[in-house]
Amino acid sequence: MSRWRPPAPSSTAIVTREGFERLKAELDHLWHTLRPEVVKALAAAAAEGDRSENAEYTYRKKQLGEIDRRVRYLSKRIPQLKVAEGAPADRQTVFFGACVKLENIDSGDTVRYRIVGPDETDARRGWISIDSPLARALIKKKLDDEFEAELPAGRTRFAVVAVDYMSG
Repeated sequence: MSRWRPPAPSSTAIVTREGFERLKAELDHLWHTLRPEVVKALAAAAAEGDRSENAEYTYRKKQLGEIDRRVRYLSKRIPQLKVAEGAPADRQTVFFGACVKLENIDSGDTVRYRIVGPDETDARRGWISIDSPLARALIKKKLDDEFEAELPAGRTRFAVVAVDYMSG
């Protein structure tokens, strides 16, 4: 008997121009550069003889599987993506692609985030997914608006201090 699980929620298929180009470059690198190198190394390891005790063969086989998995994902995902071009007419309102500076009302700390697609999030750069609870709470907020967001640390109150649509 199997355990039924509801399907995972699909992520929003929107991406910035830079993110789209980065994903295409990754697919190109995997398919045209990395995969042929791994296939060549796998063939060399297979030629060494007994595969049951050949660590190099096992490693390369696993590496090739990971590359193929990522290539399959990117090959399906890239055609689904919609590239968001340009800034909206109202540059004081938060939409996809916005760089926002927020002030935590309770602590007074300020943070800066950029709202990007789920395929290009990067916590170190402050790039958060449009599907994240904070981004969902931020959408359509205007400069100086106050709002609450349900974060992992609990409900937090923020104020929008700045909204910018320059890349970065």
